[in-house]
Amino acid sequence: MHAALLNGLPATAEDLRVLALVNYGHYSSMQVRNGAVQGIALHEQRLQAGTLELFGSNLDFSAVREQMRAAVASTPDCSLRATVFSHSFDFRSPGGSFVPEVLISLSPPAQSSAPALKVKSFGFQRPLPHVKHVGTFPLFHYRRLALGQGYDDALFVDADGRISEGSVWNVGFWDGEQLVWPEAPALRGTSEQLLQAGLRESGIGQVVRPVRLAELGGFQAAFASNASGVQQIASIDETEFGVDSGLAARLQKALESQAWQRL
Repeated sequence: MHAALLNGLPATAEDLRVLALVNYGHYSSMQVRNGAVQGIALHEQRLQAGTLELFGSNLDFSAVREQMRAAVASTPDCSLRATVFSHSFDFRSPGGSFVPEVLISLSPPAQSSAPALKVKSFGFQRPLPHVKHVGTFPLFHYRRLALGQGYDDALFVDADGRISEGSVWNVGFWDGEQLVWPEAPALRGTSEQLLQAGLRESGIGQVVRPVRLAELGGFQAAFASNASGVQQIASIDETEFGVDSGLAARLQKALESQAWQRL
């Protein structure tokens, strides 16, 4: 099951040629269960802001939501990705505004794998880190480098030495009393924001501040979060963390407390 709809109609190879060759656009990914998603307003905000910044135009999200609804009508449990690009965008003359187009693609539903991650840090910061853009080459390359060195994934550290984000996930730390979210230029994930809302509602303390590699030994646990859910981190470089089943349960409960909304 890998359905793809462009502007509500079945996508052809020619339809996707511009996206494949020009590779300019942005997207949002989400898990769909029984035709519903969590944080639909967060996805809307992300897609609206990205369209305005990259194409200088507004996105009709009500139409996009209708396209999503139609796409999952016969596949109510799946992973859904909404990619915004434009056939009218000309990389030779990229100034001005362009009419946005939306590719809705479906794939099998995803779940976080059980094993805790062994993570390798790299000095890197994504261009336009606040935008979930389609420039994913370095993310996959650094993950590849990490795998080649015996790790499971890559964690990024900016030029000022601050931990920012993982390859395709956000990172958080537990110091024994509260959750610490790293403060640095990064994509603020929808799952991260859903977790933060659930934690506030449950009364669990959290703070956003700069976190550097040298202080990782002061944390009891670490975890990754993205559209697939929450996954514990076993180690970052040489620093090992305990696998805290109690923390994992609290994080999962906080995430599950956030409402599922019908597309």
